[in-house]
Amino acid sequence: MIDGAPASVAVFGGTFDPIHNGHLRSALELAERLELGEVRMMPCASPPHRGTPAGSADHRAAMLELAVAGEPRLSCDRRELDREGLSYTIDSLVSLRGELGEQCSISLIMGCDAVLDLASWHRWDELLDWAHVVLIARPGWQFPEQGPVARWLQAHRCDSEQQLKASSAGCVMVEELRPLPISASEIRDIVRTGRSARYLLPASVLDYIFNHSLYL
Repeated sequence: MIDGAPASVAVFGGTFDPIHNGHLRSALELAERLELGEVRMMPCASPPHRGTPAGSADHRAAMLELAVAGEPRLSCDRRELDREGLSYTIDSLVSLRGELGEQCSISLIMGCDAVLDLASWHRWDELLDWAHVVLIARPGWQFPEQGPVARWLQAHRCDSEQQLKASSAGCVMVEELRPLPISASEIRDIVRTGRSARYLLPASVLDYIFNHSLYL
């Protein structure tokens, strides 16, 4: 581990268009439950598997930085915004590993719905070479029962946060968190139609949206 680096770091990627309380609460609960030194929330510049975000990269990062201000366990990591081309998760993990060293435990946080498309991700089968994967489960969620992703889950599944701490990469862990069914697309629609999005996202982020006339 490089001097000054935390013993355990998680990466929480997404478009964050905009960041909302569902994202933030999940990140904080995982930080506490898994005893993480830091959760780096990493806005995606050019997502390979979805359309162009409605908000610019700079606006989305600015809102994220406002949202995590005052919470030392959460931070905004801009590395994908500073890199040209499509935002591939594997590239970010390789970069982060080089920054934090071989001994640091790094976990990639993913929603369980992302598992369905995981085999289409760029170099997806290398993710566990560079990090653990923590899947956020929803009540009633079903994992794939056959195919390459099912075999990947079966081979690497672990059930203890101690296993995440004991090694720097290689495990898949499932965590069921408090359900907060908040949608960024719903927030954009609420703003566009002139309704109130109060209490769905931090007040500082809502102020930023209106001050910059976003999503109208």
